[in-house]
Formats: sequence, structure tokens, C-alpha cells
Amino acid sequence: MSDAVIQARNLGKQYVLGPTVGRTTLHESILAGIKAPLRLLARKPRPAEETFWALDDVNFDIGAGEAVGIIGRNGAGKSTLLKILSRITAPTKGEVRVRGKLASLLEVGTGFHGDLSGRENIFLNGAIMGMSRAEVRARFDEIVAFAEVDKFLDTPVKRYSSGMYIRLAFAVAAHLQPEILVVDEVLAVGDASFQKKCLGKMQNVASGGRTVLFVSHNMAAITRLCSRGILLSQGRVLADGPIAKVAATYAGGASGESPTEVDFTRRSKVSGNEHVRLLAARFLGDSPGTPSVDVRKPFSFQFDYEVLSSHYRLHPNFHIFNEEGTCVFVSNDAYLRETHEPKTPGVYRATVTIPGNLMADGLYSMDFAISTLDPVIVHVRERGLFAFSVYDPGQGDSARGSFAGYIPGAVRPMLPWKTESMGTVVNLQDGSKDGA
Repeated sequence: MSDAVIQARNLGKQYVLGPTVGRTTLHESILAGIKAPLRLLARKPRPAEETFWALDDVNFDIGAGEAVGIIGRNGAGKSTLLKILSRITAPTKGEVRVRGKLASLLEVGTGFHGDLSGRENIFLNGAIMGMSRAEVRARFDEIVAFAEVDKFLDTPVKRYSSGMYIRLAFAVAAHLQPEILVVDEVLAVGDASFQKKCLGKMQNVASGGRTVLFVSHNMAAITRLCSRGILLSQGRVLADGPIAKVAATYAGGASGESPTEVDFTRRSKVSGNEHVRLLAARFLGDSPGTPSVDVRKPFSFQFDYEVLSSHYRLHPNFHIFNEEGTCVFVSNDAYLRETHEPKTPGVYRATVTIPGNLMADGLYSMDFAISTLDPVIVHVRERGLFAFSVYDPGQGDSARGSFAGYIPGAVRPMLPWKTESMGTVVNLQDGSKDGA
């Protein structure tokens, strides 16, 4: 990509497992001196160093103005990648090229000096980014207003709470107009209103033609902000493409499984306990193997599970969430008469169908559980089991009709409207009726 602002070529980062070698504190040095004679008496052969690749053979180009979500399980290499891009750590092999000013927010306090005040740190960060004092001053009031720390501007930031710290750090990173903004999961430190505020600001940054890289486990936030996703698994790029497709691959287990079917018997860790375990789950849309469905058509979820004891009444259930993280609805089978008694041990298949013309178009995720409702015990829980999209073809036979604009709401049912002639017209001024 000729206009790429970030290029990664054969990027790799290797770490050594074991004790850290390097500078020690006075306390550590004294302890080492005390323990030295004991180690001589019980000397063992020094174990060979173990290494692992946090990143291995990573390649991608990111263009100016792209909003890219970096997705992956814990330990996939997301944070390591961002540290290399931010020049906090160097790669072991390969190279990365970054063109333009980059502001990163990877950890609480990154780039701040604890003994300096909030005011001083704003100007310090601006200078680090190559901005003049006049340029920082022009945006100073906007930064302070966004961070809501005006009363503490002249207080050393080491005395800030974690919430105050991160609000100011994000405000500085986002408002000093970097060409590239890199944000890690650190936003989880803030409260819900602050996270919403930050997402809105990042959307403004991306829509203004600047590049955003965003790491989060919040798929609703990722899909809302980003148009492209890069999925990492064990240090390698597993998928790179439209965010809906990459999110669906991630939800499918990031292990080569179909985004519409998960086989839990192939996994090393059992999903369940001594009473019940989940065997498989399927998303059954109108196009087999594709995690999307026409808004007009019904689709189903199917769950295979094994009951191991008759101790509890077990109810499969799920929560559907929209792109903003709002729960659209919850469903379980507790209303069925046959579920009022414990099931005998054996394998069962539960299927639930969502009717057509119920959900609005958009991207959704589903959390699944098998629970006992009285008392409340969750025996199986799989968060983000499926990510799927509902699309509206706009052909006039859905609740959209012939309207082509944005329709708000998470559900869009076709309700049974009825219009009939009343035969007369009421004169609103004098209440008299005229013949129709």
C-alpha cells in the first residue's frame, strides 16, 4: 500500500522466560548476599533458557484515515504489537515503519511524569510530539474541559486517582492532533460515561482523516468504532479484513472453527461442570456458514449439551447485545412445562428461532449460559459465543418500507397495523361532523 502510514514486515518479538536479569534494588542485593552461601550448598544445574515468540511473522499495511481494531485473546500479542508500533520496545526481527506523529495510550500514566503537575505534563507531552508551546496552548482549554480535572491542574499527577489520570492522559493523546492514535484496553479503567465520551472522540479523530488503532475486548466498542479488524492468535495474524467478518471469526473461537459452529469437545477445557457440559453450538442463518441474516428472514441458535446428573433443573439461555453493548433481549426455556423437572442424564439439543422482521439491521453478539434459576447457579457460560450481522436489503417488503434512511432502535418488528374508514370528519373548531 503506497499511502500506508504503518507498515509491518515479518515482525517478530521474542521473550525469555525465567528470572529477570538486570538492575536490582538495594533490598534485593542484600537478600542475594544472604542467600548466596545457601545456594552454593544446594547448587543445581542452571536450566536452559526458555523463549517464546509473542509476535511471529506479522505483516500488514494500515492506510491514513483507517480505524483498525486489534482483536485477540489474552496473550495473543496485541499489547506487544502496540508497544513496538509506539517504539516502547524494539522487535526481535523484521521491521515496522510509522509515518507521521503517533500518540499512544497503552498504560495508566504512559508518558506522564509523576512529580509534574497536570498542566506541566500537558505541555511536556506536546513537546514530545514535536508541537510548539503555542500549538499546545491553543488546545489547552479543550484538553482540560474534556478531562474534567481543572481543579487539580497544578497538583502533581502522582496524587491523581486512576480515573483522573486516565482522563487526562486520553485527553492529551486525542487532542494534540496526532496523525496516528493508538489506544489499548486502558479505557476500561474509566466509568461508562467516560468510555462513551472517549469512543465519541476517537470516532471524530477517525472521521477527520487520522488513523486509529484500538485494542479492546469490548466487541461492541470495536465494531462501533472500527471498519477493519486484525485478529491475532498466538502471535500471528489469523484474520485481516472487514470488522464484522473478523469479529465473527474471533467469536467462533479464533482457532479455525467456523464462525457459525463451535465444537466444544475439541477444546482442552470443558465448558461446564459435573452437572452439565456444553458440546456444540450453531448459528443457523439464511446462508449456511455465514454469520449474517436477512432482516426479513428467521434464524436459529442450536445448542448440544450433555446432562451428567439429575440434581438441578437446567435451562439454556442467552443474551443478545447490539453494537453499543446494550442488551436487546434475553431468552430461556423456563416457560416450557417439560423443563419444570430435572432432565435425566443424556445428550440434548435445544433449538430456538428468532422470527424475521424482529431485529433491526446491525452487528450483534450473543452470550450463552446453562443455568439453574432457583437457586440461581450458572453451570455453563460462554461470553461472545457468536457475533453476527443482520442486514436489510431495502427491497420494500420489510418494516423499512421504501424509506432509505437510518432507522434507530435495536428491534424493528412488523406489527399488525389496521386502518379503517370512520365515515365522517370531525370539525375540530365546533365539534360538528361532516359526511365523508
